[in-house]
Amino acid sequence: MNRRSCIFQNESRQKHRYHEHEQLKDNRKKGLKVMAKIFISGEIPEIGYELLSGHQFDVYRGETLITEEELIAGVRDVDALLCPLSTKVTRKVIESAPNLQIIANFGAGFDNIDIAAAKEKGIPVTNTPGVSTEATAELALGLMLAIMRRIPEGDLLCRTKGFNGWAPLFFLGRELTNKKLGIVGFGHIGQAVAKRAKAFGMDIYYTGRGKKSAAIEAQYDAQYLEFAELIRTCDVISVHSAFNKDTHHLFTKETFAAMKEDAFFLNLSRGPVVKEADLALALQAGDIAGAAIDVYEFEPKITEELKVLDNVVITPHIGNATVEARNEMAKLSVQNILRVLEHERALTPVY
Repeated sequence: MNRRSCIFQNESRQKHRYHEHEQLKDNRKKGLKVMAKIFISGEIPEIGYELLSGHQFDVYRGETLITEEELIAGVRDVDALLCPLSTKVTRKVIESAPNLQIIANFGAGFDNIDIAAAKEKGIPVTNTPGVSTEATAELALGLMLAIMRRIPEGDLLCRTKGFNGWAPLFFLGRELTNKKLGIVGFGHIGQAVAKRAKAFGMDIYYTGRGKKSAAIEAQYDAQYLEFAELIRTCDVISVHSAFNKDTHHLFTKETFAAMKEDAFFLNLSRGPVVKEADLALALQAGDIAGAAIDVYEFEPKITEELKVLDNVVITPHIGNATVEARNEMAKLSVQNILRVLEHERALTPVY
């Protein structure tokens, strides 16, 4: 049996990588018309499949990320592609799908898709902005507490070395209260972080593409600073910016050297915003006090030096990994597909 025939067998959900949803089989038995062919390049919440009831769709269920070869085979004759943020939709993939009418990205970002190639082919690209704001902001505060109060480090100590009793100088961390929080990227997520940080008694500063309105600044009691001033003066830097040519490697050894030695750094935006090797060196040298990272420059690969440092907390890109957020992302992705297939404008087009 060749690789292609092995990949596309659909008889068993457990044994094979692709599975035709049971609802489609029921529809065929009932003689119902299958309206469109859709390929989903990674498993999504059940609500997404339910909304696609009546359409023909295959789901990639591999234990590893889908390869370009497998993706090309999957999209060859489909009308729509629903792809998680981890799926790389290259020009080669797009050009191999002559019937493709929409690429619906399951995620707020879309740097995994060759937008120029999609534009050339007239294929709409959509994403899922807004629905993951609260979950990501919650994680930001969780990571802030984790690194500043040394929570994972304390958990590990109790499990391995043992807790020998309370002492005045034992396991000291830093409080969030009265600290200056510098938010890089003051969009929906940045503002949601500010709302929560304000409740902890933090002073809010932000930087980005420009100064926000007086109303927004008043709402979060936030003050605009130029980037250089923000990283030089703030106690905590939390990154929530979009990823583009201007933010690629925004944080390098020079940036970390300009920060306060007792500052903490968080990145919940995109991995390539940070030059990861430089971050590891800054942490090793004591240029900054600590870091908490949820996204990685060469994701899913994580720089080995980060894994062994006590002053860094690393999480596996779980910013919006809540049941609530992922369900909303699934619904929005599918709604975009259905609207485009019905010749209506998508709800959240990228361009």
